[in-house]
Amino acid sequence: MDGEEQDGEQNGSREEDEELEEDEEAAPSEQEEEEEALAPRPLTEQDLKEGLSLLCKTGNGLAHAYVKFEGKCKNLTDISLLECFIHLRYVDLSENKLQDLSPLSNLTHLLWLKVDRNLLPSACMQELPYLQIISFAHNRIKDIEGITHPRLANLNLKGNKIQTALGLSHGQLFSLEILELRGNKLESTAGLNLPKLKSLYLAQNTIRSLEGLEGLEQLATLHLRDNQLETLDGFCSSMKCLQYLNLRNNGISSLQEVEKLQVLPMLQVLVLLDNPCCEEPDYRLEVLVLLPHLLSLDKEPFEQDQRVEANTIRQKRQEKEKETEGFLQGDVTE
Repeated sequence: MDGEEQDGEQNGSREEDEELEEDEEAAPSEQEEEEEALAPRPLTEQDLKEGLSLLCKTGNGLAHAYVKFEGKCKNLTDISLLECFIHLRYVDLSENKLQDLSPLSNLTHLLWLKVDRNLLPSACMQELPYLQIISFAHNRIKDIEGITHPRLANLNLKGNKIQTALGLSHGQLFSLEILELRGNKLESTAGLNLPKLKSLYLAQNTIRSLEGLEGLEQLATLHLRDNQLETLDGFCSSMKCLQYLNLRNNGISSLQEVEKLQVLPMLQVLVLLDNPCCEEPDYRLEVLVLLPHLLSLDKEPFEQDQRVEANTIRQKRQEKEKETEGFLQGDVTE
């Protein structure tokens, strides 16, 4: 195994570990959120004084301004005061009670925004030309319409109430590489046709069907853990960069479904733990027979002797298939 392959496998394992760690963070229940009294709590001058930092030159280089603001855990319901701080580049407003982000529309230099654990009903915002990273984790967002930032590379919508991805603005999200949709209410992958996407996290939804994946030509990592997949229809040869696929805890009962993954030419790391097909005889060996390029299954790399055995079995089966085809063709000729 060369260094690049090892890195791919280690990255997959690292992502899996991070996923497990993050899952332990319990989002507040709907009932708890409703019980919280939304007493007005506007951002104050004192909050600004405490939260502003990182003095930098402005765009013309003739003046200085603060470019970072942190206002976490203050029960904020109104951030109107931020409208005037047009040079801000990094803003963290996590763990407040915000329902409206419109005061951020003037922050056209914004690069990084984190608004986790608020009460936001929508991810829709005024288009911001330089915004590259947004985290809306654990809000009340039900759809993903109105996200149009042209340089957005990383979008986190984990732990919301999103039922469909069909509202994604494909025409505007030219740069999106990482999309986190874990812990929502998605039933299908339809609408995720994002050509630059490299990492897609869809664990802990109720996905039953894989649709619209043909446009994910640069996708390298796909997490589908804890869903309701029973078939693996939907994968296609255009997904020529997919290396890491997590299908843990779905309803895949047959290795015939695993055979459908042969269309993925670069698949190296596969997780199938907690699926019924794992109970089939010689499970690991049979998967390797079907997918000879696989480096690791269920977080365990394949040994060289397993590869030799799988190759032998594969060759014998291919020879037997050819013999059977020849026999049947002979019958037709006669």
